[in-house]
Amino acid sequence: MALVEKRTNHSNKNQTNPPDWSALIPVLPGDGPRSRELYAALRRLIETGALAAGAKLPTTRDLAKRFGLSRSAAVACFEMLISEGFAVAKVGAGTFVAPDVPYLPTTLVKARPPEIDAAISLPCGLGVAVSDPRTLDVFRILLSRHLARPGPEHFRYGDPRGGIALRTAIATYLRTARGVRCDAGQILLTSGTQQGLDLLARAALRPGDAVWLENPCYPMAHAVLAGSGARIVAVPVDSEGLDPEIGERLCPKARAAYVTPSHQYPLGVTMTMRRRLALLDWARRNDAWIIEDDYDSEFRYAGPPLTSLQGMDGANRVAYLGTFSKVLFPGLRIGYVVVPEPLLDAVMAIRARSDRYPSTLAEGALTDLLNEGHFAAHLRRVRRRVQAARDVLAAGLQAHCGDRLDVTVPEQGLHLMAMLRGNGPDTAIVEAAKAVGVGARALSAMFIDGAPKHGLVLGFSGFSDEELRAAAVRLGGVMR
Repeated sequence: MALVEKRTNHSNKNQTNPPDWSALIPVLPGDGPRSRELYAALRRLIETGALAAGAKLPTTRDLAKRFGLSRSAAVACFEMLISEGFAVAKVGAGTFVAPDVPYLPTTLVKARPPEIDAAISLPCGLGVAVSDPRTLDVFRILLSRHLARPGPEHFRYGDPRGGIALRTAIATYLRTARGVRCDAGQILLTSGTQQGLDLLARAALRPGDAVWLENPCYPMAHAVLAGSGARIVAVPVDSEGLDPEIGERLCPKARAAYVTPSHQYPLGVTMTMRRRLALLDWARRNDAWIIEDDYDSEFRYAGPPLTSLQGMDGANRVAYLGTFSKVLFPGLRIGYVVVPEPLLDAVMAIRARSDRYPSTLAEGALTDLLNEGHFAAHLRRVRRRVQAARDVLAAGLQAHCGDRLDVTVPEQGLHLMAMLRGNGPDTAIVEAAKAVGVGARALSAMFIDGAPKHGLVLGFSGFSDEELRAAAVRLGGVMR
């Protein structure tokens, strides 16, 4: 059977209204020709049948406004689609999907280059940061300032920890905002949380060492730790967070524990003080390490951010992971680890062997962003926007899915939990939601062992109110 089929539609006259483009067309990445990115995304939608033959495309003016493109970039995208036979222009009527276009089976489309799949970000998906024009303008000015007079750090190999100026600025911020006990010498710059966790695992663990992991857990943390050869011990999470008493019953001599105490991922609960003290006591008694992932503490909507677990540690047993991906943008690729002194030499040696030292290109601009007050102002703006987006999504879910979901409105973070009323399966709902343009994730898939709970993990950061309202409507339709 041929892999490429022909799809013909002879009833184009009735297909004049474009579908919900906010769901179908992705948020475009910023790295590459913008017209080419839009072209690739639209072509993929046509080839997979998401855009039917004869469907009317939005105007170039609408596309330019939707994605922040120049009008000429949108026109160039349409010209490429027309020249390759994927679209036709009708004078006075607009641009339409061509009546006879190639259709690629799903299995073939999945094998397409990853840059096309990466262009798609569905409403309620996770890992989407808020695009703040004021911050981007300031960052562009700061970056240009440093590039106009590049310092010697760009032309020589540097410290495996990263530049001292940025590490000092981060240390000052963490001491003030999170109660972290650290100085610049303990901070290691990374490309994000994943690299930091990998460095810690390689420095602190040997194959076969037992590690406590929250159940349910952040899937990529499980992947890193299991990939290092660690023996994973699933410790249940309840309304108070990870339970150290159960952890000690399961494996008292574990070498480390990975936790998200401020805002547990994915359930969103906060570890209580008695559990924090018990965890610190266990680590001290057993000479074990605690890896604290503080991935979204900046986004707290009821009172100031909570004091870090690391700031309560008097035995130097807690490593602290943080990132600028959530609060600024993932494309910056800057995170950090506050490394306990006993681990510092080992972590630095591994870093020097693997990628030598971090990129210096954006360090100066980020340092200025922190030191000159721009970062604090950015936080205030985006925190208000994300809180408003949270409320919009929660209200939409209550209105359209309230009889099927129990929605918890979080006091912190960039996602919410919606538990299924019933036993699921949540994975089937997630697949159906994806088909209609909603980026939910299944809670059950994040359990390591035991009987999983079923629910939906839904993000609200980085999407417009209209996108979130429409997503709630579509999700309600799927669940009915």
